[in-house]
Amino acid sequence: MKAEKIKIWLSQAAQQYGFEKMAVTEVHFSAPVAERLSEFIDKEYFGEMQWLADTKTRRSSPQQMWDEAQSAIVLGCNYGPETDPLETVGLKDRANISVYARGRDYHDLLKGRLKQIASQLASRSGWQVKVFVDTAPLMEKPLAAQAGIGWQGKHTNLVSREFGSWLFLGVILTDGKLAPDTASDDHCGQCRACLDICPTDAFPRPYQLDARKCISYLTIEYKGHIPRHFRAKMGNRIFGCDDCLAVCPWNKFAQQTSEIKFSLGQEKPLYPLSELLDLDEQQFRSIFAGTPVKRTGYVFFMRNLLIAAGNADDITLSGHVMPHLHAESPYIRAMAVWSLSQMLPPEELKQLLDEDEPDEQVQLEWQQALYPSE
Repeated sequence: MKAEKIKIWLSQAAQQYGFEKMAVTEVHFSAPVAERLSEFIDKEYFGEMQWLADTKTRRSSPQQMWDEAQSAIVLGCNYGPETDPLETVGLKDRANISVYARGRDYHDLLKGRLKQIASQLASRSGWQVKVFVDTAPLMEKPLAAQAGIGWQGKHTNLVSREFGSWLFLGVILTDGKLAPDTASDDHCGQCRACLDICPTDAFPRPYQLDARKCISYLTIEYKGHIPRHFRAKMGNRIFGCDDCLAVCPWNKFAQQTSEIKFSLGQEKPLYPLSELLDLDEQQFRSIFAGTPVKRTGYVFFMRNLLIAAGNADDITLSGHVMPHLHAESPYIRAMAVWSLSQMLPPEELKQLLDEDEPDEQVQLEWQQALYPSE
């Protein structure tokens, strides 16, 4: 089959398997992409995600991952929510989970579909193929922009004229040669909405993210005690943050996803903090099996929940928080202390003090909670 016909078939197959967008690009990045990557690594904006620095060379070009690659087929799947995610930020008694993580894990769903398309492509063309869905050192967003799926906005995420901020991306690399599509222009103009709304000022400048300040990084990737100056700013966000995505004016053209495995999770009411605070590890795994939330693990999920509870202005949550003062993990105990310090006066809090607390960070939390002016 000729390359022109293969590309037509790919477009049809993409639609058949639930992808709203399909485009092709070359397997080399332009100079600005490499420059942004270098700045991100050199300034250590990656935080504890050391693998980003370790794989810098492989990220610099798809051909660094597979030197026989000739074309990148980029596919986009719409996961647009029914309602504005910013509306849930104000629900202090609820655990706010990023829109993408409320339904089935997109990695599993999209990878299976991409493998089906790639297998049929290999059978029709005789080409070799490799499939990627955000699990390898391949930069999907620059590829998608280069292919014309959308453009990388000032918040570094992909923006689409048809689907706004809400596209999952997958890539098929092949050693076959396909005609590339035209790259998309940047349509951000003078708009700074995504930069200005960020609760933690995570953007040093347009088109550059300092992940160490990003709530998505802090709640998902960061495995430590969240610094005090970020806690109040996290609000009720326990897994990810949609603020910079949701505020984008291009979302006025966005469409609700037609994928039921995404939409069912989005339509569920957010869990009450009180309900989630009472979960044990087995219950956590059961409730969030098959969703991205499982990635964070029970300990850091509970750490995030306790911060949200401390931000809820609801003293009735104290009864759900107190048992965590005796948790096995010091990350949980530390945030239980902080959470209760936001609810209870020092004299009541002092009655809960464990004089035999062995962990230095938890001891520090007690010190700061009971004697904040020292």
